Amino acid sequence: MHHNPYQTLGIGVAFSPNLQANLSEATRLAKMLETRLILIHVGEQNHDKEKQIKELLPADSNDYQLVFKPGNPVESIVAAVDEYDIDLLILGAVKEEKFVRYYLGSIARKITRKASCSVLLLTNPSVERFACAHIVVNGLEDEHTAQTIQTAFHVAHKLKTPRITIVEEINKERVNIKIDDDQSLQRANELKDKLRREEDERVQKILETIPQANREGIKVATQPIFGTRGYSIGHYAQIKRADLLVMNAPKRSKAIDRMFPHDMEYILNELPTDVLIVR
Repeated sequence: MHHNPYQTLGIGVAFSPNLQANLSEATRLAKMLETRLILIHVGEQNHDKEKQIKELLPADSNDYQLVFKPGNPVESIVAAVDEYDIDLLILGAVKEEKFVRYYLGSIARKITRKASCSVLLLTNPSVERFACAHIVVNGLEDEHTAQTIQTAFHVAHKLKTPRITIVEEINKERVNIKIDDDQSLQRANELKDKLRREEDERVQKILETIPQANREGIKVATQPIFGTRGYSIGHYAQIKRADLLVMNAPKRSKAIDRMFPHDMEYILNELPTDVLIVR
């Protein structure tokens, strides 16, 4: 992928306690990713709101467009994504009081499901920049994984992230050997080694497609994990204190997409860190 996958960044602007932090993150990301920025406020346009938003933007913000979309928050933001050719949408997660965990409100969750573009979920937006030091990206066997890994490298290059770990989640059921003696244990371990090697070879082929410029200065590791999809990578990102988890978008079913598959549902419920869902 030699081109920039993101040309237009969008963010929903709501008058919440996080507004200034969200605006700071969005303007900073738009600069680093070299995209234009669309600020979407769901509601009627008025001078006071415009003034308030402009006052909260960082002083050097100039390449942005503020749009007002009256109506239902989900439908309005999804429509703005298509109308303004937004290819990366930022949504904020909410911190649960009493717990150090984040969750997606129902509006953000519905937008995440319906938006036709990639979505970046921010768990802890900040006015000051905190460097993105470690990105974890899924390496599962899927037709969209190569694009997701290429996107992770593009983002890492732009954000000057020094470290990427590609996590290959291997379904436990692929090692369905009953272990009741030393021989069966050895057979299970040999099968695990074989599966690890196969996964690693597949990921190495994807890595060969990454432009050299996007790999420069980045330490790359691969990590095969036997476990439940979604849960394993989320848990790994959490214990390794990754700053960003990059995931394939779930496949859309032909039926009305009421539920995400379990792997993404787990990520959205736990939000171990900031999450980029690549479409």
